[in-house]
Amino acid sequence: MKRLPSADVLDKVRDIPIYRASIERGHFPILEKPEIARGFPDNWMTPTLARALEAGEAEFVLSTGTNHARMQLIRPPYFLLRSYYRLWSEHPDLGTSWHEGARRVSLTTVLATEHVARVNARKPGTTPGERWLDDRTLYLNRRLDPADWDRDEVERMLTEIREAATAHPDGAYLLDCSGYHLAHLVRKVSAWGLWSDFPRPAGIVHAYEYTPSNVRAHLRAHFDCPVVDLFGSTELGYLFYSDAEGRYQPYLRDMSVELIPVEPGSGIHSLIVTSTRNPYMPLIRYRSGDCVRTRDGSADPERIVSFCGREKELLRTPDGPVSQADLDARIAGVCTRVFLHQLHLIDEDRCRLAYTTFDDAPLTAGETAELAASVAALTGRACQVEHRTAIPVGRSGKYAWLTAHDPS
Repeated sequence: MKRLPSADVLDKVRDIPIYRASIERGHFPILEKPEIARGFPDNWMTPTLARALEAGEAEFVLSTGTNHARMQLIRPPYFLLRSYYRLWSEHPDLGTSWHEGARRVSLTTVLATEHVARVNARKPGTTPGERWLDDRTLYLNRRLDPADWDRDEVERMLTEIREAATAHPDGAYLLDCSGYHLAHLVRKVSAWGLWSDFPRPAGIVHAYEYTPSNVRAHLRAHFDCPVVDLFGSTELGYLFYSDAEGRYQPYLRDMSVELIPVEPGSGIHSLIVTSTRNPYMPLIRYRSGDCVRTRDGSADPERIVSFCGREKELLRTPDGPVSQADLDARIAGVCTRVFLHQLHLIDEDRCRLAYTTFDDAPLTAGETAELAASVAALTGRACQVEHRTAIPVGRSGKYAWLTAHDPS
């Protein structure tokens, strides 16, 4: 079936070399990441873009690439940050605090903190290692693995949170995080009796990676404020947000999306995005690499209920592909105490599910047996369930849900 963008989108891409053949054919095939890189940047260059690069109105950047190969991009300076701030300012549960001047405190990977420090190092008069991105946002984390935070490090972060909160007349601030990192902080604050030093945020956003159901529930149990998920990417900006009840709402300014089944009948769809939000690198029918599930298994973007992981990380089984969210649902259905988990593929017939718990206590024998049976049914592999005291974070500062070897 031929798919042609709307007339206004066609007008915005007519002069871009990568799209000329599609315009002539009257059909835009799905745009894959390797095609974006082929001939870069000449395949995107127009007189308008050349002038923007010369004037500093456009810049070359790399996608974050924490779990996959980095991709070179061209975009306006602070493109992603402005997308982020605009969404925060318009979000029904966060907007009021944002407009009242609440600062954003970010607790995520150390790679993000180091990126901010590098950006600041290029600014004249900036203190080396400065972790304030601008006057609104402070990055907290200085360690690769949050499990390694000691008491001094946690007390330092709590002090910085309190200082950021004082900028608001009511002490309000917004906590931007990886759900895993915040859960680690909650565990350490609880263990060391530091809750009186931890001012409660006006809102929490987790936006950096898939956040498991148990982690989301754990955060909601400890914080009496909206806990919001944002979905987006470096190259696109933000596309969806959840409300305080966890329902996803589209945020598709200058965008549209299609859903294409990964396999017939699987219920998992690839997210295909058309976006002119970035004027220097509009993406037409771009495969983002993300997978979603809908309420009824249909390809209706209005019915998305889960952003369920990356297409490259799907586990192929005799009964069809399995996503990160599918395994997460099996675990949450057995025990809400499971914190971190990682599935190791031993061979074609066996796997091992390693897990930690919020309270460090292993699952009961009954829970272990039930979980092993559930994961075996999901994956088509005999499953051994193994309690651990820690699961190491990856080099990216994120956790891999699926590995083909046992890192122990």
